[in-house]
Amino acid sequence: MTSTITAVKETQRVIFLDPLDDVSAPQQDMSAKPEIFLPPLSWQLDHLITEDDTPVDNFFSEKQQRLLTEPLYSSWTGPGENRSFLVAANVGVFYSPYEPAIVPDVFLSLDVQMAEDWWETRGRSYLIWEHGKPPEVVIEIVSNTKGYETSTKMYDYAKIGVIYYVILDPKCQVQSSLLTLYKLSPTGRYVKIKSSPEIKKKGKMIAHQQTIESNGKSKLAWWLDEVNLGLTLWKNLHEGYEKIWLRWCDQNGEVIPSGIERAKQERRRTEQERRRTEQERQRAEQERQEKESALQRAAQEQHEKEIAWQRVEQEHQHAEQEHQRNERLIAQLQALGITPQL
Repeated sequence: MTSTITAVKETQRVIFLDPLDDVSAPQQDMSAKPEIFLPPLSWQLDHLITEDDTPVDNFFSEKQQRLLTEPLYSSWTGPGENRSFLVAANVGVFYSPYEPAIVPDVFLSLDVQMAEDWWETRGRSYLIWEHGKPPEVVIEIVSNTKGYETSTKMYDYAKIGVIYYVILDPKCQVQSSLLTLYKLSPTGRYVKIKSSPEIKKKGKMIAHQQTIESNGKSKLAWWLDEVNLGLTLWKNLHEGYEKIWLRWCDQNGEVIPSGIERAKQERRRTEQERRRTEQERQRAEQERQEKESALQRAAQEQHEKEIAWQRVEQEHQHAEQEHQRNERLIAQLQALGITPQL
């Protein structure tokens, strides 16, 4: 993305080493850092142009920028315990009160906080002399071939000391790869640390015969040690559109969820917990019913045993009665002088 408040120096050449390409970079000293003027707190900065209302972005860039800012505030705990951070899109970065701002699509700066008064000039933009340091990460999203992402912007970010410079080129307009990451070397030059595979036919990305599937499990992650955070390419639905998006991720390659995604995850977990609770309740109820049925069966069996015992007892009593009746009859016959034949 271009901006009228970005200093565009047509005659400057960016010098960087690329160990992944067998090309010798021109030898030029870029180790010298810019002399950053530190104005006193009483300095009036009203002359700084913090907004010019001219940038016009496309839908993809707008959604992509939001996907790189909102999730960190929603779900990232930061680079470490009690460490703050600031991530923003299309906010000017000033390294001198005498130079126009550089306007990254997205930047991330650690251990800094926004000013309490956002409307005062000092709090409207990222003033390096106010925060005491440049951002650690800058991400540029290529919209067209006129954004100077591989030339002027690269030079400017190296000059102010941005450690990681990331170029996302969805249509491969200025580079052969969808994503390229650079890291600032001790000499002040950017060195390419990694590139994504080239885009092949039908927008599929091939990496060692692996294709980024629509479930988002790309396994293509770049870990940034200095910020304790990673970047990954993620093909999935975002706000109803399935594209290859650039996402922040943890060391396992799992994306840092947005607020909506986190809410959905919470709803899914709540629903899963509700289902587990319901299943456990149903299992408990089933076990109760089974125990009750077992008790009923045991009671029925006991009742049947008692009935059988009563029947045996009745038969025994009946046999005893028959025996006694026979005894009386024999006694009566003998009294009559009759000897019964048994």
